[in-house]
Amino acid sequence: MPKPQQHWTESLFDSVYALHETAREYQLAHQLAQTQAATVDFARRVTHEGQITLAGLPNGWGRDSTRTPHGQALSGLHRLYSNLESETQSRYEEAALLYASGAAWAVRAVLRGEEPPRVVFQVDDHRDPCPHALEIPGLDTYAEGPALDAAYAALVRCTQAAEYGEHLGDQDYVSDHEAGEIHRAWAVADGTANAAFAYGLIAQRAVSYVLIGPRRARETELALARAAAQTAQTDQPTS
Repeated sequence: MPKPQQHWTESLFDSVYALHETAREYQLAHQLAQTQAATVDFARRVTHEGQITLAGLPNGWGRDSTRTPHGQALSGLHRLYSNLESETQSRYEEAALLYASGAAWAVRAVLRGEEPPRVVFQVDDHRDPCPHALEIPGLDTYAEGPALDAAYAALVRCTQAAEYGEHLGDQDYVSDHEAGEIHRAWAVADGTANAAFAYGLIAQRAVSYVLIGPRRARETELALARAAAQTAQTDQPTS
């Protein structure tokens, strides 16, 4: 039996919520990668000093080489987990920005009187979705408006810090002072993913808020249709 087609208000909210779930998956993956990287931190671990001999692999003195397998394993795992931490951080940030901007786009679209069935993104040269603008104007009566504005400001600070750090880093010459500025800028920019996710949560609730009117109109429409159907059935002549 085919699934009934969703009303645009429901499919639009589901579209935003899918972006939330995607960002949440990468958030959890990044947290796990951070935990795993911490387990092989040499500052926290005691490396066993036992060695093995590698026959047929001479060292600089022509003797068989030795190796500390535990230390080598920790080094290898540290590289592996560090790469995983970096990769999941990047994917989490991308997903969180799509979530936040997608929710913001949905709010703006509904406020303009549009009825989009799902969030629409443009794609880049690699066919990946590009984030929309993040700001949401026109919610003066929204109870969470101040929280939304604060979350937006926090996210903008992170994205501007990333742009500033990238600008300084692209210079041919970087002074000691500018090197310190780059370090501070990237420290702020590291919070972009979490800031975008936090903003997305409030923006998602704003989607529900702006959908109240269209959902009520839909309920009224359905109620009138049911009443009309019942009237038509009552007016049927009896045999």
